[in-house]
Amino acid sequence: MTAIDRGIDRAGLVAVVGTGTMGQGIAQVALAAGHPVRLYDAAPGRASQAVDAIADRLGRLVAKERLPAADRDAALGRLAPVADLADLAEADLVVEAILEELGAKQQLFTALESVVSDGCLLATNTSSLSVTAVAGVLRRPGRLVGLHFFNPAPLMPLVEVVRGAATDEAAADRAHATVATWGKTPVRCADTPGFIVNRIARPFYAEAFRAYEERAADPATLDAVLRESGGFRMGPFALTDLIGQDVNEAVTRSVWEALFHDPKFTPSLAQRQLVASGRLGRKTGHGWFDHSEGAGRPAPHTAEPCEPPGKVVVHGDLGPAQGLVGLMEEAGIAVTREPVGAHLALPDGTRLSLADGTTAAEDPFAASVRFDLALDYRTATRVALAASPAAPEESLRSAIGLFQALGKAVSVVQDVPGMVVARTVAMLVDFAEDAAARGVASPEDIDTAMLTGVNYPRGPLAWGRALGAHWVRDTLRNLHHACPTGRYAPSQALIRRAAADEGLL
Repeated sequence: MTAIDRGIDRAGLVAVVGTGTMGQGIAQVALAAGHPVRLYDAAPGRASQAVDAIADRLGRLVAKERLPAADRDAALGRLAPVADLADLAEADLVVEAILEELGAKQQLFTALESVVSDGCLLATNTSSLSVTAVAGVLRRPGRLVGLHFFNPAPLMPLVEVVRGAATDEAAADRAHATVATWGKTPVRCADTPGFIVNRIARPFYAEAFRAYEERAADPATLDAVLRESGGFRMGPFALTDLIGQDVNEAVTRSVWEALFHDPKFTPSLAQRQLVASGRLGRKTGHGWFDHSEGAGRPAPHTAEPCEPPGKVVVHGDLGPAQGLVGLMEEAGIAVTREPVGAHLALPDGTRLSLADGTTAAEDPFAASVRFDLALDYRTATRVALAASPAAPEESLRSAIGLFQALGKAVSVVQDVPGMVVARTVAMLVDFAEDAAARGVASPEDIDTAMLTGVNYPRGPLAWGRALGAHWVRDTLRNLHHACPTGRYAPSQALIRRAAADEGLL
């Protein structure tokens, strides 16, 4: 294939094979970009039903005044179902969106090769299978790429453009340019398990589920801490109930198995039990939460109002939590400073320190309270605290009152390594650093993918730079010491990044 630095021409025919939710969404995106579109499905009548469904969807957009009626009519004039693969012979691009079975996809593309022209670009919308394997049976595997759209395709901006081991660079460039002309945000990635998003996002779910298994807190509280302190749009428990526990667990298990049971990707036993019990989330009426009619959502644990301390001593630099100092001063709490250390001290000597992968119980000072990481302590509306067993109740109440005086709701959780946000973010940063070092995608595309694909409040690589690679590395080393399975061992990429930041490289 000759190098092509632009996408499929607007007049070029786009074919979509597979007319489920994703196939319909992709067809709608191509229609909105001005292409003629043909729909094919192996099940008789399904393609015609899909045309009707797309017409209904466009009609609703017209009713909401989001689409002119003339544009709707023009789009429907370019859309047609076909009954045979041979009817796709004139296609410039074929996007496959059938079931996630390798053999079925290979069989389809083998059949398509004998129908379409040599210049036709072939794309699979797989989210979990190897693009290299899908293309492996083709005579010309170089023209097949992965185009992983996110659901719902008309609304979600991200598309992962996946280059298999045999994919021609020109084909990947052409696919990338096409997606960009469709108004989407394309990111390039290598053909590795989970691609970018489904690889790097695993800790967001896994660490919350592990904290639940450790009895750190209930799902509602863990979700609230990750939302209101970590800045995530949804908590992992509510989000997986929305996605479907079976779907989310299947992705986790697929990536874990494809990476030869790497302990960093180990699935959750608690989630496995949910799936085995048939509690799959909203679609079955029960998952982590009860979604039956009339069921209320459980409230997160929130501490009762407590009296704040009149003064606090700041020892040394608080690192990612340094912003707390200004907030305390603004709240009228007297702040004095000592040069040594990295913690706060209450009037009775109790130490307050940022979660660092150790527990409060491990602090050599018996009276110790950990507070969790926040995306931004000024804008965070909730902070989690965990006290050592030796910390007096009055000391914990004073720590609660301190954060309440800063305008934060406080959730007291069990004293587990890394608490909630700190361990989650540290793992996300590490996964992103590792992915970039392994050539999964460029650092820019990794952050773009996580911002636009799963709506993270900050790209994980940018987040790591803001926190400091040494803080992330040390937090993970402490977690690894507490759980020496390899799950938390910092990647070599993160270790190198921290060493460079410290001037050791």
